Amino acid sequence: MKRCVRWLKPLPLRPRDTVQVVAPAGPFEQAPFEAGLRILSERYSPVVRPDIGASHRYLAGDDARRQEELSHAFLDRASRAIFCARGGYGSARLLPELPLDKAGPVAFTGFSDLTSVHCALQALRRVSIHAPVLTQLGRQSTQVHDYLFRLLESSEAPPPLTGNATYVPGTAEGVLVGGNLSVFSRLLGTPYMPPLDGAVLLLEDVTERPYRIDRMWTHLRLAGVFARVRGIVLGDFTACEEKDANYSSADVLRELARDAKLPCAAGFPIGHGAINYPVALGTQVRLDADAARLTFLEGAVSPG
Repeated sequence: MKRCVRWLKPLPLRPRDTVQVVAPAGPFEQAPFEAGLRILSERYSPVVRPDIGASHRYLAGDDARRQEELSHAFLDRASRAIFCARGGYGSARLLPELPLDKAGPVAFTGFSDLTSVHCALQALRRVSIHAPVLTQLGRQSTQVHDYLFRLLESSEAPPPLTGNATYVPGTAEGVLVGGNLSVFSRLLGTPYMPPLDGAVLLLEDVTERPYRIDRMWTHLRLAGVFARVRGIVLGDFTACEEKDANYSSADVLRELARDAKLPCAAGFPIGHGAINYPVALGTQVRLDADAARLTFLEGAVSPG
């Protein structure tokens, strides 16, 4: 008999709950950050440290600053969620010292470079939220905002999402894992790779030329990833075209997906595009690739 492993879900948020705002990766521009913070402040009570705007080369301050900030956010029992200012690069540098095994049932949100933290949480079988960072949140529609707040506040399964293309027909059910292709592929061979057996793999990326996408996908294939997962959900691959090429990144992804021989649908509004719907990693989903439909079989948060 197959034993069901229970995943730890965050506690549900309520309006005006205290939430932490952190910058564990790259530095950010103030204007889009403030726009996202205003939206967040309309719903919750964000705590922002005065040194969050620090910059060290391509990082939001040195490792010690970012490590202390993010560790405090995970251990703060007064906060219900963690919102990241921006992706970029740098969160993987913090993984060895993060106290994720001691963290309370807090909802970690973010995407792109924050995929490294998501994967580390899923390696501990903890649910987290692949969602807009603050510098992106202000550009999102009210529908995305409402979807995010519902995901964080209700234990009911959220509405399904629809893509725009079937690459390989079929259906698959499993725990949703993954995120940014570049970051996810770099975690192969580390302790931070989430459980893959029977999973549904989400992938998205930005400014990666088709041959680089092919190289990273091939790395996953050679490492046996596609022999373990059951299906593939492709979000936005934004600004990934080769100049003057007679093929597109979608052509390359379609061919790679067909070689993987797993149910695969593409064009889901998840990632670096104009629309970035949040999804709960570590929860059970059903992919109907024929209909390019992703159905969520459970909510992101516990009943309370």
